[in-house]
Amino acid sequence: MCGRYASTRSPQELAPLFQVPDVPAKETLAPNWNVAPTNDVWAVLERAPRGEEDTDAVRRELRPLRWGLVPSWAKDVKAGARMINARVETVHEKPAYRRAFTRRRCLLPADGFYEWEQIKDPATGKARKQPYFIHPQDEQVMALAGLYEYWRDPAVQQDDDPAAWLMTCTIITTEATDAAGRVHPRMPLALTPDHYDAWLDPEHQDPDELRALLGQPAEGHLQARPVSTAVNNVRNNGPHLLDEHHA
Repeated sequence: MCGRYASTRSPQELAPLFQVPDVPAKETLAPNWNVAPTNDVWAVLERAPRGEEDTDAVRRELRPLRWGLVPSWAKDVKAGARMINARVETVHEKPAYRRAFTRRRCLLPADGFYEWEQIKDPATGKARKQPYFIHPQDEQVMALAGLYEYWRDPAVQQDDDPAAWLMTCTIITTEATDAAGRVHPRMPLALTPDHYDAWLDPEHQDPDELRALLGQPAEGHLQARPVSTAVNNVRNNGPHLLDEHHA
C-alpha cells in the first residue's frame, strides 16, 4: 500500500511540469514531507466546471483534494480514511472506484513515498519496522496515478455553496518493482509524462485502454534509503525526514 508520501514542490513548480495553464492564486498548500491520509494534497485533473458538462469547458487544473476517497453514496466522510489506495488489479471493477476510473482520474505529484520493512533489531533481537523513503533516481517529480470523486455534504442546504461538495482522491497501487519491491510488496503506480494526457482526459473512457497506461511504475528507476522512525508520527514534518538514517 501507500500510506505516506512527500509532496514539497510549489504550485509554481508543478504547473509547468503538468502543462497546467493557471497557477492557483489561493489555497496554497505548504510543502509536506509527511503526507498522511485525510491531508489535502495537490492533484492535477481535467474537468468541466459543475453544470458545464460541455466538453469545450474541460480544462486542466491544479487543485487541493483530500486524500482518502469518499464515494458519492457514502453516508459520511469517515469512509475516506480507509480508501487511500485502489488496487490496479481490481480498480475498474470495485463499486467505490469503477465510475471514477472511467470518468474522474487525476495525477498526484510526489517527491517519493515511504514504505516499512519488517526487520530484526540487532540490538534487541525483536522485530521492528524500518521506514524507507523510495524516490526516483533522477529526483524528478513522480506523478502518482489517482482517482477523484465528489461527495455531497447533506448538512449543507444550498447546492451552489462551495462547502456542499467535498473532493477526495485515492492512489492506485500495483505490485512493487525494483528498490520498492525489496521493502514492501505493494507500491503507488506512477505514470510517465507521455501518458499524462490520455490518463487525464475525461473523454477517454475505455477501461482496457486505460489499464494499458498503467504499466511498469516509474520505469523501475527507483532508489530506497532507510530513514528515521520520526516519519511514523504524522505530527513530524520537515526535510529531515528524508535524511538517511541507520538504526
